[in-house]
This record gives sequence, structure tokens and C-alpha cells, in this order.
Amino acid sequence: MTVLCLVELDGTGAADASLRALTFARDVAGPGGQLAAVVFGEAGAPAGEAPAGETLAAYGVTDAYVTEPAQLAGYAPLAWARVLAGLAGQTGADAVLAAGTDRGSEVMAHLGALTGLPMAANCVSAARSGPGPDGAGAWQIVRQRWAGLLLEDAVLESSPALATVATDAVAPVPADAPAALTVHAHQPELADGDLAVRATESATRSGGVSLATARVVVGGGRGVGGPDGFAPLEELAALLGGVVGVSRVVTSEGWRPHKQQVGQTGTKITPELYLACGISGAIQHIAGCASAKHIVAVNSDAAAPILNHAEYAVIGDLHKVIPALVAAIKARGGSA
Repeated sequence: MTVLCLVELDGTGAADASLRALTFARDVAGPGGQLAAVVFGEAGAPAGEAPAGETLAAYGVTDAYVTEPAQLAGYAPLAWARVLAGLAGQTGADAVLAAGTDRGSEVMAHLGALTGLPMAANCVSAARSGPGPDGAGAWQIVRQRWAGLLLEDAVLESSPALATVATDAVAPVPADAPAALTVHAHQPELADGDLAVRATESATRSGGVSLATARVVVGGGRGVGGPDGFAPLEELAALLGGVVGVSRVVTSEGWRPHKQQVGQTGTKITPELYLACGISGAIQHIAGCASAKHIVAVNSDAAAPILNHAEYAVIGDLHKVIPALVAAIKARGGSA
């Protein structure tokens, strides 16, 4: 079995969500199966080196198909999907997977539209179960619904199978032994209009870290008090190498953009540390942060629901606690 997996880059390395997707894909491929990665990024020197190549090999990837910026610059969802469609046919892939991030979900939706095949979102398990009634490949899948509050058993009849992997489906685990990685410089064949929608990013502005892939998230809620109250949280997130996330009420008030929202109607996060500051912890918010490895809450309300989910809690004024934490980190050399 051959499984093709889209790998997103976080800076120059593979994003955490994509490492989880590779772990999932390797399990789907099974013993003796082939795991191939599709990467959009600058191939390094010497020739034959892929972005995050050592990491890809460590996760069991045998073939990496690299489309360089000279061939396709920036993020173009339809063009990325066109590349996946071409490689799926070229490799004879039995399944095409991507992490359930904003980009992964958008690209896979375009791929489904291009191929006319169904796409299953937010899967936590998948196994081939033989041909379906119409002769297409049949897959037994379990996927998250309602922001992970419900698991659905379903049969996906598709060849190849198209799916996104729930970002908290599995932990990122390298293979027992690194694979011998072969890198292929891929030159895509695009159609007219594939680049009509394209986003370009400045590395100096984006920093390569997104809310979905960050290992540290500093969250702010109503208790922050207003737009100006996020400055200490931004400083703390920078010191910890993380990003700022917010609750729904913050975006509703217009204090911060929706792309920073954590929750059922925002982004589902899986960081090593989630520091929730001034967030009450409504169930919709918990649906987005429950998969964090460690949750630490800073709240003046000792009865706030977030405390029921926190590993540690500081009951106090975040406007005093956060600056004190920032000062302590700086006194230790500027990083935690």
C-alpha cells in the first residue's frame, strides 16, 4: 500500500501537525507499505536534500516530492491540490492524507473537487476493508464530529481515499528505524486559473509558527480587559517561543482577529503548554484546547470552569501575574 501525505513546514522544519499526520499515515500504510511525502519548499544543498529531510526519514518516509518556489511560490490551495492529484496518479497512491489544519483542510477539499472523490475530515483512525459495492476501495474510518465531542464510525468508498487527520488523533512518533529517503524534484503541471488565488508570506513577519502547530500557546480571554491588555501576553508568548490565542468573546468584541480564536468555532490546538489567562473556560473553548499536554490557568475567579481542566492554576490578577512571570523569565536569560 502507498500512502501520500502532505507535509506543511513550520519555518524550515515539518510542522507538528504534519508529524502527527505522518505517524497516522505510516500506520495506515502498514508493514511493507510505502509512505511518501509532498513538500512545498526550497530544497537545500547538496542536491537531493529535502526540507526537513532528516525528520521525514525518521518518520518512515521513503520518497519526498519537493515542489520548489521557482516552480510554485507561495500558498496556492488549488495549485497544491493539483500537485497532489498528479502525484496520486503517478505513485498509484491508495490514500492521500493531510493534517486537519486550515491549509490541509482547504487543499484536501480542493482535491476532492478536482477528482470528484469524497473526502473524510478529522479522522482518528482508518483501515482498508476491501472493495465497496461499486468496486471502489472501501475504508473503515472513525472521525471526529462536533469539535471532537462525538466520534463517528463510517465507511469511505473511494480510490484513492482522501482524508484529513485530526490534529490530536495521534502523538508524533518516529519510526522504529529511519527510512532510506529518496528526494524527487517535482515540476507541477498546472491548469489555467490554478494560481488565481495565492498567498505569499514574509518569513520575518510570519515567524513560521501558527496557532495550530505551536508548541506553546498563551491564551487571553475577557479578563484581559481590552485590546491593549494583550501586550504582556504577546511578550510572554515571544519569550516562550509560542503564539497568542484567544477566546470567542475576544474576537466577538473585535479585540483580536478570528484566526487567533481557540475553540469549537476556532482552531483546535495541541500544544505542549496552554497558558489560559483570564479565560472562564466555556465548553466551546475547552473543545479547542482539551488536547493540550499541559494546561495552566491564571484567573481571579477561583470557581472558573477552566480550573477543572487545568493541571496548575494561579488565582490572581493576570495584570500582575503575567508581568511578574515575564520579569522572572528575563532574569533567567530571556527564555524559559
